[in-house]
Amino acid sequence: MNNAPSNDSQRKPPSLQAGVIFADVHEVTLHADVLALLPDPATARLSLDVAEDAARAVDGTMAAAHVGADPEHMIAAPEEIDLQMLRDMDEGSPRQRLARVTRAFEDWKHEKPDRERLLLDDCRGDLNRCVTTECHETTLVVAPCHGNMDARDAFHDLLFNEHKLVLVPPPGQYAGNLLGHVVIGWKPHDHAQRAVVAARHWLTAADRITVLCVNDKPDGSYQFTARELLKQLGLDGDVIAINSGGRSVGETILDFAKIEKATCLLIGAYKHGYFLELLLGRVTRYLLSHRTLPMMMKH
Repeated sequence: MNNAPSNDSQRKPPSLQAGVIFADVHEVTLHADVLALLPDPATARLSLDVAEDAARAVDGTMAAAHVGADPEHMIAAPEEIDLQMLRDMDEGSPRQRLARVTRAFEDWKHEKPDRERLLLDDCRGDLNRCVTTECHETTLVVAPCHGNMDARDAFHDLLFNEHKLVLVPPPGQYAGNLLGHVVIGWKPHDHAQRAVVAARHWLTAADRITVLCVNDKPDGSYQFTARELLKQLGLDGDVIAINSGGRSVGETILDFAKIEKATCLLIGAYKHGYFLELLLGRVTRYLLSHRTLPMMMKH
């Protein structure tokens, strides 16, 4: 896009700067339709592949950005800074983590000529502020849900602080064709409706949409509200109701997605909130832990 991430030796940020951002690259990042957020080098290539597919599917623009907590450039309690410094033993220093992400990005970028104009933004310091700065204006953010501490914290911020539409890459290889068959896990709740409305641009471009209603009420309210929402958004799709039987709802959704050869799963995330779902082990947590395909979600 505009400029590659600057060398630390050339531009050393002020000691109290909360995020290191270089304006020329960041201006492009701000206005992209899809942002590949790269906090963890282990998932950088997957995130870039999925983001590229998501942008191309809607004839949109793509950007890429690294974010990372950096105790040298954050204002925080001493305990938090000490915790961040302890990470260096397992994950490397902030500069080392950036260097690994940059290498993964450059290797990916040079595989295809049409990627040459894409450049990597960099924001280090207070992670919450970096996530806000990089993602606030972006429609869709591609980011991992697991990985190093930066990845886990950034994912939490994206969903619960920024309320973004987030696309989580699959845990293994990405097969492509993101919008070949989008399966929507549906219940008539606000968080599910917000997810579908936010994803409308990508649903419009999908080859096939199936709205899955698990354990519908006797009056068929799940199916009725699903059809009404599709109609209001001008989307064509099948509405299917199934019973989970002795399985969990999460297992039922993933089994259906596998049988129907879904290429992406869309859900409203964490109806009961993040920490309560951690305690109860509910649907969102199960899907994130057992998924084999990209998942799009919004809280």
